[in-house]
Amino acid sequence: MSECFNYTSYSSFMEYLCLFREEKYAEFQRRIIPGEKIIGVRMQRLRQTAKQIAKGDWRRFLDEAREDTMEEAMVEGLVTGYAEMPYEESLRRTAAFVPKIRSWAVCDSCTSTLTFLKKNKERSFRFIERYFSAEGEFAVRFAVTASMDFFISEGYLGRLFSNYDGIKHDGYYAKMAVAWAVSMCFLKFPKRTVEYLYSSRLDDWTYNKALQKIIESRCVSNETRQSIRLMKRKVKR
Repeated sequence: MSECFNYTSYSSFMEYLCLFREEKYAEFQRRIIPGEKIIGVRMQRLRQTAKQIAKGDWRRFLDEAREDTMEEAMVEGLVTGYAEMPYEESLRRTAAFVPKIRSWAVCDSCTSTLTFLKKNKERSFRFIERYFSAEGEFAVRFAVTASMDFFISEGYLGRLFSNYDGIKHDGYYAKMAVAWAVSMCFLKFPKRTVEYLYSSRLDDWTYNKALQKIIESRCVSNETRQSIRLMKRKVKR
């Protein structure tokens, strides 16, 4: 079984992926990633394949890419992040990819590779900012995840909180991403994050889930956990 892959056609790509399918792994993935058609290829193999494509004819791959399965979408997103391309092309290809995201797994794994967002920070922030108010659940999650990966800093913290407050999407994966992001903000800027939480417009579920994420962190002291527990909102049933 070849460990190297050189992209020549989409059919050869699919044949290569299927060499590494594991049905038991696919069954496990289907239980934790609902709504996706899954082949059953492990993440390490998908990353390796994407890096190999990114060294070759990656533009042809991205132009021919489909998202019939989770693995296809995953590799497309990873190649978008790994391939060296001009900043403007990165923006364009990422914008084309975001609507194809159908799961938290593809969203979170691919967004972290979009390191071009570290360049031209203000332009990059404006790019992701439009997705905070998107109609699609995973487009919103993309914005929140990207903000968490690349923009938790002194200069952007206030704008992050403002955007998190403005999210109206009621999807579980969008709201969970906000809770996760707020907890990560707390780890870097605890005082400012607590001040934000006291005045935030987050819905009760997201607010309390953010507190839970903070409490569950191994980086938080027992004393801090206790004070965070006292901030929990009582939810009327």
